Amino acid sequence: MVPRTGVTVDICPRELPIALIGTAGGAFALWANAPAGVTVPTALLIVLDIRIRRWRRLS
Repeated sequence: MVPRTGVTVDICPRELPIALIGTAGGAFALWANAPAGVTVPTALLIVLDIRIRRWRRLS
């Protein structure tokens, strides 16, 4: 996915303790037979820090 001009998307891992919590929560949910379509995106939202910023060029 390529963002539009004027949109910045930053994706970086969070600090280690919250990343471990997200990974463990996702692994536990998969172990408990939760649907992967729900488990994996939720775990990724916990593990990754996603920031979407809009900016515009000044004339």
